[in-house]
Amino acid sequence: MSDESKGTVTCQVCFRHCRLREGQIGFCRARRNEGGASVCINYGKITSMAFDPIEKKPLARFCPGTYILSVGSFGCNLDCPFCQNHQISCADEQSVQWEYYPPDLLASLAESQRKYRNIGVAYTYNEPLVGWEYVRDTAAEVRRRGMKNVVVTNGSITLPHLEQILPYIDAFNIDLKGFTREWYKKLGGDLDIVLDFIRTAAKCSHVELTTLIVPGGNDSPDEMRELSEWVASVDRKIPLHITRFFPRRKMAGSTPTDISLLYRLVAVAKEYLETVIVGNV
Repeated sequence: MSDESKGTVTCQVCFRHCRLREGQIGFCRARRNEGGASVCINYGKITSMAFDPIEKKPLARFCPGTYILSVGSFGCNLDCPFCQNHQISCADEQSVQWEYYPPDLLASLAESQRKYRNIGVAYTYNEPLVGWEYVRDTAAEVRRRGMKNVVVTNGSITLPHLEQILPYIDAFNIDLKGFTREWYKKLGGDLDIVLDFIRTAAKCSHVELTTLIVPGGNDSPDEMRELSEWVASVDRKIPLHITRFFPRRKMAGSTPTDISLLYRLVAVAKEYLETVIVGNV
């Protein structure tokens, strides 16, 4: 949405709706007002690439025993103080090294790894959907080659943009970072838009969720009960990964999640969900 009289554009990609002057970059560091349009400036700019077991995404119930080419760029629309990938998610184009991979080149690279049980491409590491156009275009190329697409995301883009990529995405791992609006506010996020994202994605694709348990933040049994009950209302077969926090970034001085607490929360979640997986232990 643009306002030519003021030379500004309102980015519609996520809940932030950044209002940008000509040439101004949004909060995510991945979009800029160019000629009255919100343009993806991290398109094809790959900062990280790895060949991972699918279970590392994490996906526990999707093509187990296979591998996937995993790629990331720079930028994110949240500001989690414990982010483990902050070197790229909190970076801009000038502060990271990247290499340009157009969609057909990345899809061809994935195809060349089929002999190593590669099933496709995972868009991950930073928040891939702040550059949803690259995910859409590359995923279409990957699908054309008969391979699969996986998105690892915070689930914080608006539904019209999610719907642009849904036809090409076989599986999502979505961070459900907690179940209170207060906690999401501390992370610079919006709980309701994530819940809408999960509901919509689960209708079309395989979905798994990850909740990182941060001491003093989202670690109460009551919150886990509410979270698990809500997930079950969508589909009790959705796998939930409950993972242990380790000190990172602005929370480098904190202590890791107590393992006994982690397992108590797992027990709560299992009252509602068929598959609950412990992570980072």
